[in-house]
Amino acid sequence: MSHATWRRVVRLAAGVLLLLLAVLLSLAVGSRQIAPTEVFDALLHGGTGDNAQVVRALRVPRTLIGAMVGLALAVAGVVMQGLTRNPIAEPGVLGVSQGASLGVVCAIAFFGVHTLNGYVWFAFVGAGLAAVAAYAVASGGRGGASPVKLALAGAAMNAFLASVVSGIVTTDARVLDEFRFWDVGSISGRDGSVVAQTWPFLVAGLLLVAITVPGLDALALGDDVARGLGHHVLRVRILGALAATVLTGAAVAAAGPIAFVGLAVPHIARALVGSGHRWVLPMAAVLGPSVILVSDVLGRVLFPPSEVPVAVMTALLGVPFLVALVRRKATVAV
Repeated sequence: MSHATWRRVVRLAAGVLLLLLAVLLSLAVGSRQIAPTEVFDALLHGGTGDNAQVVRALRVPRTLIGAMVGLALAVAGVVMQGLTRNPIAEPGVLGVSQGASLGVVCAIAFFGVHTLNGYVWFAFVGAGLAAVAAYAVASGGRGGASPVKLALAGAAMNAFLASVVSGIVTTDARVLDEFRFWDVGSISGRDGSVVAQTWPFLVAGLLLVAITVPGLDALALGDDVARGLGHHVLRVRILGALAATVLTGAAVAAAGPIAFVGLAVPHIARALVGSGHRWVLPMAAVLGPSVILVSDVLGRVLFPPSEVPVAVMTALLGVPFLVALVRRKATVAV
């Protein structure tokens, strides 16, 4: 094993340990502080006390959803940046997040759906339709769905869908009042049924990503080089976009829009293990859940007994990162 490979393995192992610590914190820290020994007792030995009930009934589903959402957004971010060769691409670049938002608004306003479990399906359908529409727009004209055209079509789709959502919620106060609790982006108040509805899409998205890994590495060298290496560029882009859509749709459906995870985590992963996707994807898969869970824990303890939604915390943590990224790119350009 080469020195570079050994270094990557060590850093990936450190990422796994960080994830385990984040999971423990998510299970133990909150309005009710629970000792790690009680957490293990609740999980492994079927404890029957109040703390054990809190861990199993409330914190385990919340932690699972946080881990799934972080995994989905981080991996989708890696795929989108690889497909578009754009360092600031993130999972919502194809209008997926706004499509999910429109699905939830329609569920509330027109179909009488008022539960998180019901929102999941409408959000996922909205995310899928938005991605298909953006890709169809980008595929028109010469050159097909190039990275630049995908980014432009996604930006246009985001703007259009955001205006439709605003138009619906501003004309119905009841819809606005209900929608804002989902739109803020949070993993609190979710139960095991949301996990059960989300995990099949997560697995399907990850399988699609696994298929596209060799093609993503080739695309980083340019379309012509990728074709020369025997890759079908259009097929790679379609499968990659589908994978990112499925992952992002599942994450947004389960927790609402959560920013910066899909943008920041891929850059952190590349800084730790290099640019090869067979290393970047596993590192992002352990860092993404860690970021979500740590952000959620911070949101629980900053202003007790109130909680700050996880999307607010990821934005607060992500803005300095984005500023640093912009400054670094500017410095390199100079």
